Order: sequence, then C-alpha cells, then structure tokens
Amino acid sequence: MADDGFGGKAFSGSDADEKSGSLASDGFRAAWARGGEWGPTVKACASELTELPEGANFGFLYVTDAFTKDMPSVLTFLRETTGIQNWVGTVGLGVLGNGVEYHDRGALSILVAALPPESFRVFDAIEDERVEEGLAKLLTDQKQWLGEERPGLAIVHGDPRNVRLTEIVEELAETTAPFLVGGLAASRIGEFPQIADRVIDGGVSGVLLKSEIEVVTGLTQGCSPIGPLREVTQGSDNVIKEIDGRPAFEVFKEDIGELLSRDLRRVAGYIFAAFPMHNSDMGDYLVRNLMALDTERGWVSVGETVEPGRKVMFCRRDHAAAEQDMRRMLKDVKARCGGTARAGLYYSCVGRGQNLFGSDSQEMKLIQEELGDIPVAGFFANGEISRDRVYGYTGVLTLFR
Repeated sequence: MADDGFGGKAFSGSDADEKSGSLASDGFRAAWARGGEWGPTVKACASELTELPEGANFGFLYVTDAFTKDMPSVLTFLRETTGIQNWVGTVGLGVLGNGVEYHDRGALSILVAALPPESFRVFDAIEDERVEEGLAKLLTDQKQWLGEERPGLAIVHGDPRNVRLTEIVEELAETTAPFLVGGLAASRIGEFPQIADRVIDGGVSGVLLKSEIEVVTGLTQGCSPIGPLREVTQGSDNVIKEIDGRPAFEVFKEDIGELLSRDLRRVAGYIFAAFPMHNSDMGDYLVRNLMALDTERGWVSVGETVEPGRKVMFCRRDHAAAEQDMRRMLKDVKARCGGTARAGLYYSCVGRGQNLFGSDSQEMKLIQEELGDIPVAGFFANGEISRDRVYGYTGVLTLFR
C-alpha cells in the first residue's frame, strides 16, 4: 500500500468489492473498509489500525446498515485487537473517510484518538420514558467529574424514532455541554443501534469532552431559499393554514413558480419548508419535509410543529448552492482552525452524498480538496445535530485542532 506522505496509508483496494484505507496525524488515526461480510471487513479495517497513536484510548465507530446486527461482534473484535475500551458510534445508510464514501453495502469507518486522560466521559442512552432521570444522572456524573465546570462539547448519536428527541437535545445543551454535534442513526432494516461503550438501543447517547480538547465546528445547508421570508398567520400541529394572511397553498404556489405549480408531482423530494433560527447569527434554518398539500382547503402540512407568528420560507434541494455553501463552510472552519486540522468527524444527511453531489464520493472529495489529507470518519445520518438543534439536509463538521 502506497505511503500518502502524511504518516498513513493511501486508499487502496484488492478488487471492486473489498477496499480499505487509512490516514494518520498527531494523536489520531482514521481507517475505513468495505466488504461483503463483517468479519473480513473489520479485519481489513483493524489491519489499517496496527500503528495506533501513542496513548490511543478512544474510538468512534460507524457501520452501514448491512452490518447492523453484527455491531456487537465488530465492537468486541476492535476492543480486543486495539486494546481501546471506550467507543461511541452508530449505524448509517453510508459511512465515509477522507475522500471516500461507501453507500449501499457493508462498510466501516473508524477514528481512534489519543485524548488527554480524564478529558472525556461516555454517557449511556437518555430514553423517552426516563428523560428527566437520565439527565439528572448525567448532570450528577458530570459534576463529580468536572465540578462546576461545563464540558466544551458533546458528540452525540440518537434514535430517530425517539418521540422526545428534540427535547433531549435541547436539554443536553442547556444542562451539560453548551454545544452538541452528531447525527441520528439511519437504517433500512428497522433497527437503530448506538454505541456508548456497548451496543445500546433508543434515546440519545454520546461522549462529553473537556474544553481542553480544542475543536472547531461548522454546518452547511443542502437547500437554498426560493421565496421571501414569510410568517405563519394561522396553523397548528404540523398544518400551516395561512401564510401572511393568505391561504398557505396559494402562497406556496406563488413561491415555487408557475412551472412547478402545474405539476405538483415534481415537488416531492425537491421542495421543502424551512424555518429560520431566531437565535442564530449565521442564517441557519431548519429544513423540514412537505407532508401533504391540501388543494381544497388551501393548507400545507409539514414535518414540524407550527404556530402563528413563526417565520417560514420555502426552499429547494440545489446541488450548485449546496456545493457553494459547503466550500464557504470549509474555508471558514479551516481559517478558524488556524490551518491544518489534526482530524475530523463529519455527519451528512442521507439526502446529501450521492443523492445531491453525485457518485464517486464527491461530497467527501470537497472536504479533501479544501482541508487536505486529514483523518476523517463519519456517516450518512437520518438527521444532523448542531448546537442544540436537530437539522435535516445538512452537513455537520467537527475538526480537532
């Protein structure tokens, strides 16, 4: 395998179905592998981790849903072969490495790190039925660990079926780390396991990091607005009845244009509702699916709870705008990082990747082009977490300085 000039091994493969690769930097090493069966695939990935960073004590592990049921075996194997006991991670419809995306087949993505002793704490799932109890225990454990100091960052994974997911994320940001990054599990087989030192199910889990671990984060949108910012003047639950005092469907048609209005079948998967973040200075907005268009009553149903006074606009999935915004985000985090980062974690929506940027790992090649060859791991998620919100159609990047 060729040397990549960065202390690691460049991407390689024995054939079209089995490939693996790795990259290393000071204190970090990423590895990725693709294969038909979990055993040979995890062995290939582990072989890329033979030269671990000195003092390696933590790992991030992401698997595609083809290996969902094998996650306990994969975790056990990696523990035994690397000696690293602390792991977090989850399952996605795809996984990624530096310049590489694996979709629709068995694959693994791993980032191992040598973190300062006592600089992190893994926490178990905070579940729907016991949210208050779970948050109280986490807060107690945190204070025993840090005293009155707050962690600098939480890297989290969640179950998209959790009915209190948004609430848990908001409460975590309020009571534990002020900034969260992460993603929701994605799977086609109906199981959404997470890893928090063991394989678990449900809720939100992850790791708290002390502020001494310096990170830079960025968020990039995958949709672009197509109409003006408007206001919901009548609506409840997930139904928008009036916008700016007019029937919502009438406003919707006006904003999407005459061509799309003539054939509403083209709207699905292309047009979305967006809700601007009132407390953000970055122009952030939450993108939500259109659930139904009631042409008779003039209502628009969306995948978000609405109420009068809430701001709304419509947007479309746009490759060109998404690439432009991603390059903006990458240049921004690189500047804030002070140049080359040591490693990164990237969580991208399942609606991005090959569905938005095209085949041949184009989304990850953008990161590679802008940031160079740094160890990167991550997955394609069913929702992305940044700060205290659950987003959709976004990419969330975390760089370790």
